[in-house]
Amino acid sequence: MFGLSGKTVLISGAGGGIGRTMVETFREAGAQVVAIDRDPALLAGLDLAGTILCDQADAGATRAAVSAWLADHGAPDAVVANAGFTRAEHFGHLDDAVWAAEIAINLNGAYALTDPVIAAMAARGRGSVVFISSVNALVHFGNPAYSAAKAGLIAYAKAIAVERGAEGVRANVVCPGSVRTPAWDHRLEADPTLLDNVLPHYPLGRMVSPQEVANAALFFCSDAASGITGTVLPVDAGLTAGNLRFVDEVLRGK
Repeated sequence: MFGLSGKTVLISGAGGGIGRTMVETFREAGAQVVAIDRDPALLAGLDLAGTILCDQADAGATRAAVSAWLADHGAPDAVVANAGFTRAEHFGHLDDAVWAAEIAINLNGAYALTDPVIAAMAARGRGSVVFISSVNALVHFGNPAYSAAKAGLIAYAKAIAVERGAEGVRANVVCPGSVRTPAWDHRLEADPTLLDNVLPHYPLGRMVSPQEVANAALFFCSDAASGITGTVLPVDAGLTAGNLRFVDEVLRGK
């Protein structure tokens, strides 16, 4: 039920820490993977059926690149909108330009990427769309512009589920918590004790792995999730279940 043999899947941000693991996971499930990223060097070493090169921060170029691929190959069986970016960790980092840049890549670019794919899926009568959002879309943990964009993906996914469901298109959202990718390396080099402050917030006592995020996306794209659409799945080691630090520090007095 989790196999994707004979299926074609588009994965954006395929060259990143989560993206590369997704490519490998979907390939192991039998899918033909078409990687979407801005730089072919990021995709080196991956087993791919094809590539689409575009910078998701440029919505027009993204739509054009994806539409050209669709014209040649037709609708894929699934698309995983994984690409994203943030550096504005709190309001002190924000201005109009930063806000616009983060909305551009995380929301507008994801729309430009998936909209032509969804239209092609609907015309064929089936398809699965998965958005990689964030726990920041559910509860505020900083990164205000990124959070607003990722929350927008949830609303967009629900719209697809409702309005495209009769045409056979499903849309679901994965909301990871902190994921241990190479993006953390520079922060840990600057402060080796950083995880001492991060991990007590997580009931499982750890961050999630890229593999765990990839597994959730694979589930949504598989026949095992054939009756599931418009849902949001946190993959967050329990972060959004409640405030462990409050329990430990206030109630248990640790």
